[in-house]
Amino acid sequence: MLIKYENDSRKVTKGQTFVAIAGHTVDGHDYIESAIANGAERLIISKPGDYQIPYELVDDTEKYLKEALVKDYSSNFNDLNFIGITGTNGKTTSCYLIYQMLKCLGEKVAYMGTIGFYYNDKKIILNNTTPDILTFYKLLLEAKENGIKTIVMEVSSHALCLERIAGIKFKVAGFTNLTEDHLDFHKDMDDYANAKLKIINYLADDAIMLVNKDDKTHEKFKAIYPCLTYGITNADYNVTKHDITPSKTNLKFVYQNNEYEVTTNLTSKFNVYNYILALSIVNQLGFTIDDIIKITKDIYPPKGRCETYEVNNGYAVIDYAHTPDAVEKVIEAYTLLKKNKLITIVGCGGDRDNKKRPIMGNIATKLSDYVIFTNDNPRTEDPKKIMQDIITGVNKTNYEIIFDRKEAIAKAISKLEKEDILLILGKGHEDYQIIGHEKIHLDDSEEVKKHIKK
Repeated sequence: MLIKYENDSRKVTKGQTFVAIAGHTVDGHDYIESAIANGAERLIISKPGDYQIPYELVDDTEKYLKEALVKDYSSNFNDLNFIGITGTNGKTTSCYLIYQMLKCLGEKVAYMGTIGFYYNDKKIILNNTTPDILTFYKLLLEAKENGIKTIVMEVSSHALCLERIAGIKFKVAGFTNLTEDHLDFHKDMDDYANAKLKIINYLADDAIMLVNKDDKTHEKFKAIYPCLTYGITNADYNVTKHDITPSKTNLKFVYQNNEYEVTTNLTSKFNVYNYILALSIVNQLGFTIDDIIKITKDIYPPKGRCETYEVNNGYAVIDYAHTPDAVEKVIEAYTLLKKNKLITIVGCGGDRDNKKRPIMGNIATKLSDYVIFTNDNPRTEDPKKIMQDIITGVNKTNYEIIFDRKEAIAKAISKLEKEDILLILGKGHEDYQIIGHEKIHLDDSEEVKKHIKK
């Protein structure tokens, strides 16, 4: 199905309505003639002009597009099962685990989130964790036309605030945790928490909401919606024991007075939470816990989430951790597993929340035996300024600065000795470095593999 609205003049086809949106960096009104040349037969604009095709002048073209899409197309999605996960950390892994579980259990399922849009054997790269509403609707229609029945998706706070998911209802939703992040977008942590709570507005009438009992924000959810809980502290899905090794985790958990045991291909304590959330959601969709346990042997973390390689008689672990809480959790998790030194590579993104930089610098040097600070998407900001912000929080001398990320990885691997663990944090699945406005190819896992070959 071709959606009759388009906001990118390059994608306009004959007969479509071009919606000119004045964005932060690009104004669609500047491309109206291009849209007309490509076949647009109607315009939605917020700035008056003289055009040779019919147009409608509105106050807010972005709002118009959202409302038009919901009115004209959202009913197409009424027979899809939507599963949404929100929270600061763990969204990608939890959603990807659910996606794999449902595939193994025979469901026609798609995943949408930070690492892309996956269905059947197709993978599409996305610019945002939750794409803009027009892209979102296009992808949903494409998936449905290819037989998909269930959509598992990460739901960012930006998406909730900007109403990118307007017109859909979740059958099951989950909340992972709330830690400091995106304070360049949200004015404070209360505002950030309230953004996450907005997911309740998108629940179907009979929806199930699962929340992390061990995160205090769960109380805010339970105050306004009857939630089920998961975690390790008297939760509905309650983990009673977790035995973690560098390559797997053995779990015991209780649900409705029944005890279960399972071995996962995941490691670290935070993946205990990700797994039990995934299992509980799939269970609430109607699958038995025993059946989920049977297929767990075939479930793996996504690329760049605790992705582990053996190198120089030690381990190199690539993870997307890029917030203070995530960095702290991943270092603490591997500290428990290390038999020798723990080395960490980490940096902070440019043109983003600078308050977390000294916090991350302090956490990394305090918890690691050695740290190499390096670039992590400096964007248009001066890398030296970013680095200065990071080291203002450092109280130790167990670090060095290597701006070139490839050099930093090579140096860290050269320092590895038997049973050492190297954590390469911040980029995860990303295969690029953003310097200025340019994306330069750089994949942490590729860099590690080069040294394995050597």
